[in-house]
Amino acid sequence: MRLDEITHIALDMGGVVLQIDHEQAVRRFEEIGVADAREFLNPYHQQGLFGKLEGGQITAEEFVAELSRIIGRQLSYEECRYAWLGYLKGIPKRHFDILKRLRQEGYKVCLLSNTNPFFFDWAESEAFDGHGHNIRDYFDSLYVSFRCKMLKPSREIYEYVLRCEGIAPGQLLFIDDSERNTEAAESLGIRTIHVATNEGLSLFDAPNPLLPAYPSAT
Repeated sequence: MRLDEITHIALDMGGVVLQIDHEQAVRRFEEIGVADAREFLNPYHQQGLFGKLEGGQITAEEFVAELSRIIGRQLSYEECRYAWLGYLKGIPKRHFDILKRLRQEGYKVCLLSNTNPFFFDWAESEAFDGHGHNIRDYFDSLYVSFRCKMLKPSREIYEYVLRCEGIAPGQLLFIDDSERNTEAAESLGIRTIHVATNEGLSLFDAPNPLLPAYPSAT
């Protein structure tokens, strides 16, 4: 595959676009009463009730109700949101600059993330970049698991992205910090880069031979 075929870049959110803190998330869920939080939470793939939420099988309200039943006290939406946002360590300012630059260079930049309504509620708010802009201001398309009702690394979610964008697999570069996810995408012919968690956009800090500038339509 020729590298100059790439027209679209799909980025994972946690660990790539933003930096995550798995241990902080575990502590916050324990704080609100989920004693066995570590059994359900995973940096890449959630389990049980948490996985159902990210897969769109249950709503945020159903998650709150079921988690309340499990721990034996009524939780609020705000408490669950607080716990899920424990994953957020921060977003380096240069990441916002990189996202803007990629789009200016002519790439279509997509988000492809396993996430949930509590976390994405924050991402779609003006608090996302701290300057009144939300995640939609930085991406051309958003593919999030709880809305697509599909989870990475299922074949279906990658095929869905290709179909919606109207592109061939070789036109898409997918960057993720989960090797399972990149391997699944690569099996379909998608160009992939597996990166270390929280180092995802560092490859764009300087000119990179994997990403020749895409000729802008202008």
